[in-house]
Amino acid sequence: MTMLYEDKKKLVDFDEGIAYTGNLERLKRVFKKAEKEKEKIKIVCLGGSITQGSLASRQELCYASRVGEWWKSVFKTSETELINSGIGGTTSQFGSARANDDVLAYKPDLVIIEFSVNDSDSIFFRETYEGLVRKIYDSETKPAVILLHNVMYGDGTNAQDQHEVIGRYYNVPCLSMKTSVYQAVASGTLKREEITPDGLHPNDLGHALLAGLVCSFFENVLKGKILSKPGSREFDVLPGPITPNGYEKAIRMQNYNSEPLLEGFEIDPSEQKHITDIFKRGFIGRKKGDIIVFEAKGSELAAQYRRSVKHPACICSAVVDGDEENAVILDGNFDETWGDSLSITTLGHGLENKIHKVKITVTDGGEDKVPFYLVSLICSGK
Repeated sequence: MTMLYEDKKKLVDFDEGIAYTGNLERLKRVFKKAEKEKEKIKIVCLGGSITQGSLASRQELCYASRVGEWWKSVFKTSETELINSGIGGTTSQFGSARANDDVLAYKPDLVIIEFSVNDSDSIFFRETYEGLVRKIYDSETKPAVILLHNVMYGDGTNAQDQHEVIGRYYNVPCLSMKTSVYQAVASGTLKREEITPDGLHPNDLGHALLAGLVCSFFENVLKGKILSKPGSREFDVLPGPITPNGYEKAIRMQNYNSEPLLEGFEIDPSEQKHITDIFKRGFIGRKKGDIIVFEAKGSELAAQYRRSVKHPACICSAVVDGDEENAVILDGNFDETWGDSLSITTLGHGLENKIHKVKITVTDGGEDKVPFYLVSLICSGK
C-alpha cells in the first residue's frame, strides 16, 4: 500500500488543494505545544461517513487515523489523542447540535471539519456551517480549525462554495479534494475506480490521498513553506455573522435532557455506547395516535429520526404551534438499501425566537409496522 500511495500521489498536486490559507497562528501554537515533552494534543475530526472511515478496510487506514499517526510520528515527545467524531449520513445541521458533546467536551487543540459532500450547495447549509464553525472557533480552548472539502468524484459537486465563504470570512484554512485529487481524476491521470468504488467514499488509497492532502499542508506550515495569508487575522472576539446564524447555539433534546409530554410514545431505555450507536436516547411511537409534545425555545426547529430500510414503517406528522395546515410529514420508510438513515427534517426556519410547541403524532402505525424512532428534537435560538 505504501508503494502504491507513493506512486499515485505523484499524480496529485496537493498544493492546489489549499483552497484558502487563512491565518495559521492557532495551528502554529499547536505545533509548539506538540514539540514540548509530555504535552498532550487532542485532535478531533468531525464529519460524515468519510470521516467515520467508510470503505477503509480497517479503521486505522481511514484518513482521520492516518492524520493521527502522522502527528505521532512527527511529534514524538508529546502524546497525541485522535478522536474520530464522524457519523455517516449527517450534515453540519446535526454537527452544530452535537458539537458540544462530540467535539468541545474533549477540549481539543485542533479540529478538522468535513461536511462538504453531506451538505448541499445552498444558503441554508452556509448558515448551519457558520453556526458550527463559530461554536468551535470561539470555544474555551480556542482550537486551530481546518475545513476539509471532499467531493463527488462523478461530477465534482460539493458544498465547497458555501463552506469556503465561511472559511474566508473567519480566516480558517480550507483544504480541497476538488482542486487536488479530483483534478487528477478529471484529467484522466488518476482513475476514479482506483480511489473510490462508489464515486464518493474513498478506499484505502483514497483515504491515504485525503490524509496526504492534510498532512502535506501541516508539514509545509511546520517548515515555514506556507505562511498566513497577508492581512488575515486570528479573532479574539468573533466578528458579527454573515448569515442569520440560527445554529450557533443548537442543542439536541433527547430523553436524558428533556421531559416532553408523552401520550403513547415511550422512552427508549437502552444505553448509547458510542456516538455511532445512533438510534439511542430517543422516543418510540408504535401505534396510530401516539403523541409526543415538546416545548422548545428557538428560531430553528428540526426533527431527527430513523428512516428504516425495513418496510412498512410508521409515519408521523409534526405540527408547530398548532399550525395544522403546514404540518410536516416524517416518513419512517427509507428507500435506500445501505442501512437505516439518521434523517433530519426541518420543522421551522427563521421563526420568532420564543418558546414553541412541537407536537409529533403517529398518523400511520400499528403492530405490523417498524416503530417510529425519534432520536431528538434539534432547536436553536439566537
